[in-house]
Amino acid sequence: MGRKRLQEPADGRPTVHTVAARAGVSIASASRVLNGVGGSPETIRKVREAAAEVGYVPNAIARSLQSQRTGLVALAVEDIGNPVYVEMMRAIEAVVASSGRQLLVHATGGRIDNETALLRRLANRYVDGMIVSPIRVTDDHLTALVDSPVPVVVVGQLGADAPIDNVRTNSRAGVALAVDHLVATGRRRIGFVNGPLDTVPGAARDAGFRAALARHGIPLDDELIEVGDFQYAPGRAATERLLARADPDALVCANDLIAVGALHALLVAGCRVPQDVALVGMDDTELARMMFPQLSSVSLGSAERGRRAAELLLQRIADAALPPRREQVPPSLVVRASSGATLPVPRPATGSAGPPTTHPSSEGVTA
Repeated sequence: MGRKRLQEPADGRPTVHTVAARAGVSIASASRVLNGVGGSPETIRKVREAAAEVGYVPNAIARSLQSQRTGLVALAVEDIGNPVYVEMMRAIEAVVASSGRQLLVHATGGRIDNETALLRRLANRYVDGMIVSPIRVTDDHLTALVDSPVPVVVVGQLGADAPIDNVRTNSRAGVALAVDHLVATGRRRIGFVNGPLDTVPGAARDAGFRAALARHGIPLDDELIEVGDFQYAPGRAATERLLARADPDALVCANDLIAVGALHALLVAGCRVPQDVALVGMDDTELARMMFPQLSSVSLGSAERGRRAAELLLQRIADAALPPRREQVPPSLVVRASSGATLPVPRPATGSAGPPTTHPSSEGVTA
């Protein structure tokens, strides 16, 4: 008996009907094999050989409709150009790829309406799950997170009673590490350049800075505190405003982008780093190691938070009945040349301060 006549779709692509006809089996049998459900060894052999002969490619859309899985995971962050999110994204992508899925990345600009709209669009189930790292958390956020039709993991601070998988760090403790280090090197006029106070990280880091000064018995001087945004240009402008009215011997910056802006503002102002002003950033991104002098920075474990968030998400996708999980990645201080001097070195009474000088980097020292 001859082979069945091949049935081709209008666009000429082979279908499951084509494969079934080539293999001499029923459409149901071919469909089971092609979808990984199984069949007899002989049927599996025939269907696979036929699929290879006709060049059959599975229809991913149809398969996702049947399985309720898309093979896609989304990541939503404020700014995909920020090095801290780049490190987080790389770690997430590695875990997601190991599960056979792909990662889609969204930049929200930190706008609440963008983030809540994105969460609500998950009702269309275009992804299997999402990791979101909001810098502002509102009641609208929490409602959208709880009502999400697909699993969501939050990287950042949430309330203790939020029934959502969550990976966080401790920004307050991270700022305290920076202040403790600067006080130990003899600094007392410690300034702070922060991001917006209406954000979760901005509020936490401000509280941590104030608490750390109080613990060391250093009076709070509002002239030494300036607020900008978590970007290079606003960080540089904020540092320039601070230097115009105050004379710090050290600066703590709320992230590395701000710290790079602060470094440039200090050097333009003729301040030697670290001799005149010691400098510490936060996030310990690649930027910290690229600067000259290299920046001391508080690591908040961006890659580790991303890795754990991705693992939690895959577990949640596999088992929606799991109880909400909360994990915390502790901060650590990496001391480099920008805060390496143990005591401020007085400037010469006259003449140029000369080019910036540095102490050897102590890359990798943690506390």
